Amino acid sequence: MNKQIGFVSTRLAGTDGVSLETAKWVTVLERLGHTCFYFAGQSDWPAERSRVVPEAFFGHHAIDEITHVSFSDEWFKQVLETRGNPEIYAIYTQAVSRRIRPRLVTQRIHELREYLKQQLYTFVRDFHVELLIIENALAIPMNIPLGLALTEFIAETGLPAIAHHHDFYWERERFLVNCVPDYLNAAFPPDLPSLRHVVINTIAAHELSRRTGNSAMVVPNVMDFDQPPPSPDDYAREIRSALGVQPDEKFFLQPTRVVQRKGIEYAIELTRRIGLKARLVISHASGDEGDEYERRVRDYASLMNVPVSFEAELIRDERALTPEGHQIYRLADAYQHADLVTYPSSVEGFGNAFLEAVYYRRPIVVNSYSTYEVDIKPRGFHVVEFDGYITEATVQQTRQVLEDPALAKTWAERNYQLAQQYFSYTVLQRRLQMLLADCFGEAHD
Repeated sequence: MNKQIGFVSTRLAGTDGVSLETAKWVTVLERLGHTCFYFAGQSDWPAERSRVVPEAFFGHHAIDEITHVSFSDEWFKQVLETRGNPEIYAIYTQAVSRRIRPRLVTQRIHELREYLKQQLYTFVRDFHVELLIIENALAIPMNIPLGLALTEFIAETGLPAIAHHHDFYWERERFLVNCVPDYLNAAFPPDLPSLRHVVINTIAAHELSRRTGNSAMVVPNVMDFDQPPPSPDDYAREIRSALGVQPDEKFFLQPTRVVQRKGIEYAIELTRRIGLKARLVISHASGDEGDEYERRVRDYASLMNVPVSFEAELIRDERALTPEGHQIYRLADAYQHADLVTYPSSVEGFGNAFLEAVYYRRPIVVNSYSTYEVDIKPRGFHVVEFDGYITEATVQQTRQVLEDPALAKTWAERNYQLAQQYFSYTVLQRRLQMLLADCFGEAHD
């Protein structure tokens, strides 16, 4: 019962969490004999199996403007006075806020919704898609027209669909006050008879049920723990010096984007207080949330006198060379040469960086964010924990694991075994088989 499966997202490219998890689902589904196709605004997948529609990307200029208008109010007077509805503005002058939506924005949303829906019809028809798997596009409103288009498409066709939700809009403060509550209630996520919901942690499942009445299967993020990583090779032997780490320095890796919820100040503080010569290397850029926080991190590192390297240009998806001829490394290379992984996030949907640190057998310092407390910690992982702020115990435990290689190895091996048991591709395969059986019934050869 092999199926033609279409993945849909705003972006299926790069090393963001959604794209990485999508690749894992594709790997497992193709092992099961299914064929996968891709609909997105940006795609790294083969062109012959992809439909790339620029307006599906959250960074497209029209989509970005809609998002800006929907969730901020800096623009309000200018838009309403020049391009919006001045008659309405005159009546409701006292209510100027992001809670009022200009008519022009409504019109533009529906124009793009209809266009994207037609593109979805073409995608499904051309590739004979039998099941849609929607990656976060019905959870986080980075592209409101796409979410509405998907909702209408599924409602009109009854096509089986799985909505794989990584993080919901109510989990992000910047989305809570807005002028699009009607669209959020309709499509983020929708309640449709042919749509199955999947979330990546237990808390999200409970909150989805409480808010919408929809039940969801919990499918945690995974890694291929049945296939250990290869040993470090010669290509990356100079990675420490390339990233600015001196021979006598410890290499602390912060393998995240530079956004506020990643809590990078805590990693800087730990580096300052550890009492060892160390450098913090940050692997990713700011991404889609602006660069104000990066400026804050740079200023804080300077105030604390902590050496920090921002290395998004040298750590990429694939090995390559810069225009100047310098080597570009994969994130895997950085993990394999790091002495410690810092993961001080206050909020995470699950925690890819946690699993990656375990996969590459690195010691890890983790802030006890809620998903870790509920879905990861009870499994028995050995890590250095702190709860909201760095304590002297945090510093001492980190020093201990850095200065005792035998202890670090014991922790690493135990963590790997636990991850293999609970967060492997085998776990993912079983959950996907259950979902497909729910969509199509059990196969009988």
